[in-house]
Amino acid sequence: MNATHQSGGEEAWPELAVLRRERKKQAQTRHLRRGNARHGSKPRRRRGAGAGAGAGGARPLGESGRGWCRLAARRPSDRCPSAAARRPGARAAVGGGRMFRNQYDNDVTVWSPQGRIHQIEYAMEAVKQGSATVGLKSKTHAVLVALKRAQSELAAHQKKILYVDNHIGISIAGLTADARLLCNFMRQECLDSRFVFDRPLPVSRLVSLIGSKTQIPTQRYGRRPYGVGLLIAGYDDMGPHIFQTCPSANYFDCKAMSIGARSQSARTYLERHMTEFTDCNLNELVKHGLRALRETLPAEQDLTTKNVSIGIVGKDMEFTIYDDDDVAPFLEGLEERPQRKPAAPADEPAEKSEEPMEH
Repeated sequence: MNATHQSGGEEAWPELAVLRRERKKQAQTRHLRRGNARHGSKPRRRRGAGAGAGAGGARPLGESGRGWCRLAARRPSDRCPSAAARRPGARAAVGGGRMFRNQYDNDVTVWSPQGRIHQIEYAMEAVKQGSATVGLKSKTHAVLVALKRAQSELAAHQKKILYVDNHIGISIAGLTADARLLCNFMRQECLDSRFVFDRPLPVSRLVSLIGSKTQIPTQRYGRRPYGVGLLIAGYDDMGPHIFQTCPSANYFDCKAMSIGARSQSARTYLERHMTEFTDCNLNELVKHGLRALRETLPAEQDLTTKNVSIGIVGKDMEFTIYDDDDVAPFLEGLEERPQRKPAAPADEPAEKSEEPMEH
């Protein structure tokens, strides 16, 4: 009896499988009909069924399951760019090839197709936005002149010239926080040289160390360049020096230099009078620096004891910073700024010359 029941059960299994397949097909058909009825399309026909089937059982184009196409269109897929574009936060990833942000400025180790590193360019732009500073040298002295800014009338002016060692000082343009970090590093290196070798650190050696330190963030993932430019003034056995450092880790030995906002006007003045700096005495050298710095100011502003800072180092003279009232003697000997001729309004016609123009 048990054997008969067992054999009967084995014969019933194929029937159950067929029944399940039929029920599954019925459920799919009902689901398809509901979708077609909802979207107003005709029910899907099987290939080769019905009078509308063509040769070889092909279906008419109008009855090729438009309901499923519409259902698929209403269900956004991650593989569909048009659906992904409708998701919030996906505008930067897709959008017909148009990018809403630069895809090559996410990290300092990413190069653009043009061979540029945008993070370094952004850091150099921060230097251009900082207040202007000027550095120049003669045979015996090196001078730094910087323009100080105040965040508001209630705030004090920020320091732009920093003391490093008895024979070295710096002026900054850019992020002050980064400048303080580099200044502390320079002070530590100068102290190490005096403690280990019992001698002042040569200026060129210190600038080389700064270049090596500022290059590290430009080559490592997840870091950013230092957003500050430095003018380094120093005096050693080789004489006075003026060095310029950049966020790109480049550094240059200069006779005279200016960095910061509107510094091109100051560089133009320095280039015009560069031959005079070599034989100048200290007072004349400082005046040249003040004149160059004044070129960076708008026409309605002028140099005062509150917005100017001066740093001097030279032979038999340690690095000294002059602020506030100490700057007054240098400003007193400075001639008045020549008034610039205002430009004519655009709506007024230009004056006609008395002589006719030659063609």
